Amino acid sequence: MGWIKRNLFFVVGGILALGLLGGAGFFIYTGWARNSEKSSKLNEIYGKLQTISQEKPSPGNDKVNNTQIAREQEKQVRDWIASAGKFFQNIAAIPARAAVTSEAYAAALRQTIDTLQHEADRASVTLPPKYDFSFSAQRSLVKFAGGSLPPLAAQLGAVKAISEILFAARVNDLESIQRVRVSDDDTAGLASDYIDELPITNDLAILTPYMVTFRSFTPELARVINGFADSPNPFIVKSVSVQPAGASTVAAAPGEGAPYAPAAENMVDRRYRRGYMPLPGAVPAPQQQPAGRGGLQTVLKEQLLRVTLEVEIVKLLPGKN
Repeated sequence: MGWIKRNLFFVVGGILALGLLGGAGFFIYTGWARNSEKSSKLNEIYGKLQTISQEKPSPGNDKVNNTQIAREQEKQVRDWIASAGKFFQNIAAIPARAAVTSEAYAAALRQTIDTLQHEADRASVTLPPKYDFSFSAQRSLVKFAGGSLPPLAAQLGAVKAISEILFAARVNDLESIQRVRVSDDDTAGLASDYIDELPITNDLAILTPYMVTFRSFTPELARVINGFADSPNPFIVKSVSVQPAGASTVAAAPGEGAPYAPAAENMVDRRYRRGYMPLPGAVPAPQQQPAGRGGLQTVLKEQLLRVTLEVEIVKLLPGKN
């Protein structure tokens, strides 16, 4: 005890030094544990980066930043979607109401069919007798199957839009427009009014098919295709089937010479006006008819075509436009 009293400061300092050494040891241990944990996580991250860098495509390197390229391409796609939105304007239902009643739809259906019949007459488009534009099952009804009015109203608007494109192209005859069955009332309709297909829903939109059959020549067919392509409504011409449907004769205007006639009868591959040289080996143009026989000279025979188009209408899902 005497030694402790004589060396009290030394003893107290030693005790404090031991305490500090213990605290430092504990601090070093806890720091080492944290560093070990962080090192394990860092090695795990390095492993993931190495795995990603070996994937195809990889995120890139110091020369090529594939991640940035992907972001730029995503922006380009989104910009294109925004610019293409003007071609995906939904076709207005008929009647265009949130809640459609049987009375309102019955009146709109009769008025729309009557309007389309008059438009066809003005465009010189021949329709089947008393044609109802695929709504023969609903034409005479005043009450409709439950839950069928909204899809029927949408189909009526779509059929009107399709018909007006055909009328604007001035096809010769509209044979039929076919749609999918959406109502129990459709079971009583004409089989020729429907197609045995169903709408398709994907991650972006609902695709509803329609089948259109008409008769025309090639210029009218071209105008129909252009009409669907230029329409602000989302039409997709999925398929085109063309078959011979008859022959038509086109007369030249008085005073205009006979153009080059194609070798194959009733088939027009090229039309040559006066002043154009025929192709090598081409069949000579027909001789002028002797004067005095009267009537216009037949200079071109083009075959009437029976065309069937499968058209899909795209309706974007909410939040996709």
